Amino acid sequence: MGLTACAQTKKNDKTAVERPDQQEMDTLQKAYFASGCFWCVEGVFESVEGVREVVSGYTGGQTENPTYEEVCGGRTGHAESVAVYYDSTKVSYETLLTVFFGSHDPSTQNRQGPDAGTQYRSAIFYQNTHEKLAAKHYIDSLLKNDIYPQVTTEVSPLTIFYQAEIYHQNYECTNPNNPYVQNVSVPRINKFKAAYPTLLKKED
Repeated sequence: MGLTACAQTKKNDKTAVERPDQQEMDTLQKAYFASGCFWCVEGVFESVEGVREVVSGYTGGQTENPTYEEVCGGRTGHAESVAVYYDSTKVSYETLLTVFFGSHDPSTQNRQGPDAGTQYRSAIFYQNTHEKLAAKHYIDSLLKNDIYPQVTTEVSPLTIFYQAEIYHQNYECTNPNNPYVQNVSVPRINKFKAAYPTLLKKED
């Protein structure tokens, strides 16, 4: 029996988990990644020490103010993405790259698990030269050490990040009985946690 893809799952009426206030959010650094369904990606980064909040959204495309349905149609150019708000005194951007590459397969073109299309591509959206060079260096290391036969990860400048609809935020936490969450998100998150226990928040 095939797994239900992220784009095929109907929304849940639950609201997002309470977030830090704006004053605290403004003190944090941000990083932007895409690596498949953002429900999974959000859950992975939320488990990392030093990460204060993760917001699901859309970036990398040309359509203004896209909706979930438009992005899932694959014609907006946007990828399902996350904005990671982190405390740089506790976790570095380089460590976030380890989390990113350690929690998905960057060798597959426009696909992660059961989800296929450009909206599910592997991508890093950098904000400055440091992030750009760090991303490229990490990819070079993966190829040099034959970790993957190829790396399809897009490394592009961040233009604008659109926050996804409220029902997508903290989806894995607020929808534990969802079939996709149970069959795809949770196994993916647990696989990451098992591989990188030293990067996890103490309560995890």
